[in-house]
Amino acid sequence: MTRHVGLVGCGSWGRYILRDLRLLGCTVTAVARSAESRQRAREGGADIVSSVEELPDVDGIVVATPTATHAEVIRSLLERQVPIFVEKPLANSAAAAAALADAEDLLFIMDKWRYHPGITELGRIARTEELGPVVGLQTSRVGWDNPHDDVDSIWVLAPHDLAIGLEILGELLPAHAAVAEFDGDQPVGLMSLCGTRPWHAFEVSTRRRDRSRSARLLCRNGIAELGDSFAEHVRITRGASGRPGVPPDPEMRPITDEMPLLLELQEFVRYLDGGPPPRSSYRDGAAIVRVLTDLRQLAGLKA
Repeated sequence: MTRHVGLVGCGSWGRYILRDLRLLGCTVTAVARSAESRQRAREGGADIVSSVEELPDVDGIVVATPTATHAEVIRSLLERQVPIFVEKPLANSAAAAAALADAEDLLFIMDKWRYHPGITELGRIARTEELGPVVGLQTSRVGWDNPHDDVDSIWVLAPHDLAIGLEILGELLPAHAAVAEFDGDQPVGLMSLCGTRPWHAFEVSTRRRDRSRSARLLCRNGIAELGDSFAEHVRITRGASGRPGVPPDPEMRPITDEMPLLLELQEFVRYLDGGPPPRSSYRDGAAIVRVLTDLRQLAGLKA
């Protein structure tokens, strides 16, 4: 059955959402206001309207507007009583996220890293204790430039790492410690620690010349690593560390090259067809916003 999906926002990321919805066989009506957004929507094969109020009846809606507008846009859509898939984070304040609790049955979060084949493999290793009980998780998301001008880069990057921690460890660990990085008065990075046993340490920054998207799972009897978002393998090293000699040869476990954005949109479309719900619920999204708010406060930043 062909599903009709509304897409609110067709910016630099929304155009890829439109592309993948069309690949999945959906009819798409896009809310696009600027000339650039309308051009992207037109090129992507969407019908175009200028406002949320003009959207026709649809089976579900994807929200890909700037982070600071998420809560307002979601609220304007709730009377339609259709499932809403909103780009992470759910909102840029814990209060705004909590205010949407009355609509939790309709709301799901686009945490694409929870669908990355390397991350799901690390989660499987953690759950099965293939390398023994989990000690901790270390992730990194650093580079140069923040293309978003409505929120600082911490709101853009850190929700990914918290979602990765949720997927691999099976729970969202509480904020424990954090320190911020600044460019002048502007926060551009965060080094954070969540939990203690196990723990999740992560760094995000838009003031690094090198670009890194990595995850390292530390277990009692070995480590498992995803070196990059486009890595073809998860690297597994068994045995204790710190002993003299050459480290043991790693196992290079292949992973698929399936794209996380397509996988999460596929899950949303299947949900519209009566399948299971997308992986990140409203409660997951609100919890991520709450933990990030706590980390920001620990670092002395505005929540």
